[in-house]
Amino acid sequence: MQDVVLAMLAKEPAHGYELRGRVRGALGPLGDAMNAGQIYVTLTRLAKAGLVTSERADGLPDRPDRRVYALTPAGQQRVAAWLTEVGWPKPDLTEFHLKLVAAAAARLADPVALVDAQRREVLRRLRDAQRAAMDRSVDPVAGLLLEGVVLRLRADLEWLEACERMWTERKAGA
Repeated sequence: MQDVVLAMLAKEPAHGYELRGRVRGALGPLGDAMNAGQIYVTLTRLAKAGLVTSERADGLPDRPDRRVYALTPAGQQRVAAWLTEVGWPKPDLTEFHLKLVAAAAARLADPVALVDAQRREVLRRLRDAQRAAMDRSVDPVAGLLLEGVVLRLRADLEWLEACERMWTERKAGA
């Protein structure tokens, strides 16, 4: 969640309630299950780590003052590193989806290029898993795990293809 919050701040400084709304909006119905306090706990940790700064902003007459958070240079570097990370299965689907949304919103990276980088990594892992599964010396019980890994990676590839189609269409419509 820390990297997601940092990326959401890359577009512009924001207060916690606004960040929570951005994340919930990006997740659609899945965002309803998000713990309301999670953003604030994450912001506190990011501030302690020196990745964000905050300052008090005057509230409206009917609202209290709020803290507005902004990235530090170290926070900007971490966002840049996160966007180029291609490990799989980490990030999970939700985190990768939020990476695409945040990258597009803040114009940090081309979501289609991020999908392509992930696809290359998944294809590499799929080839490795398929080679291992074809090894006749593998115990059948371990072979069952390898079969599950191959099936999961194939499903991940299909999802990445769906992501590419959607982001390509969005790009064409913009």
